[in-house]
Amino acid sequence: MTIEIENLRIRFGEREVVKGVSFDVEGGDSFGIVGESGSGKSTVLRAMAGLNQDWQGRISFSGEDAPQKRPPAFFRKVQMVFQDPYGSLHPRQTIDRILSELPLVHKMDRIDDRIAKVLSDVALPQNARFRYPHQLSGGQRQRVAIARALIAEPQVLLLDEPTSALDVSVQAEILNLLADLRVERKLTYVMVSHNLSVISHLCSRVGVMVDGQMVEQLTAEDLRLGKAVHPHTQDLRRLAVELEEPV
Repeated sequence: MTIEIENLRIRFGEREVVKGVSFDVEGGDSFGIVGESGSGKSTVLRAMAGLNQDWQGRISFSGEDAPQKRPPAFFRKVQMVFQDPYGSLHPRQTIDRILSELPLVHKMDRIDDRIAKVLSDVALPQNARFRYPHQLSGGQRQRVAIARALIAEPQVLLLDEPTSALDVSVQAEILNLLADLRVERKLTYVMVSHNLSVISHLCSRVGVMVDGQMVEQLTAEDLRLGKAVHPHTQDLRRLAVELEEPV
């Protein structure tokens, strides 16, 4: 599923927090948005997901303009994975109940089979479905959150800092899982993060946001080769390299 964002503008009261952002993503590709806290990157993602209905501009999926209020069928095609895997899962519901909710809403068939398959797809044991979120590790909870998004069989995943709440070793596991799932399911990704290394690991193209504006777009390969033009992108890359260097 292709994605086109044109001149997206979002205001919170008198303050404009997203200022004419435009980008596009080819079907099956991955686009990362990197920026510091308050740059507007997560606000862009929430508008794309239909969670923020107060925006101006154009949001299009496969050539079809998305209305500000999305119909239920939209959420079969586009799903979002949130930053905090504990906060996004109901603490008093079993994993089975959490994963059953969306198929029940959309009147999908073979729910037990779907749950079994999606748990396998995210490398969780089948007995995890009868546990509660607090009985799982942070990495396992994020796998459940990914499974919940996948069970709708979407074409697009919107990823809001999906590894920032996890330990570094677990981050790599989740990123590799997401990379494999994109290829296997032919998914289109848009991911936001403050971490340039995380973005460049998963995404083939990167957009850099500063103060509500997307100031530069480039390929992850050009980013690795140091071909960034905007000073903020250069600073982010320099910091990422310094953090990766052995002490």
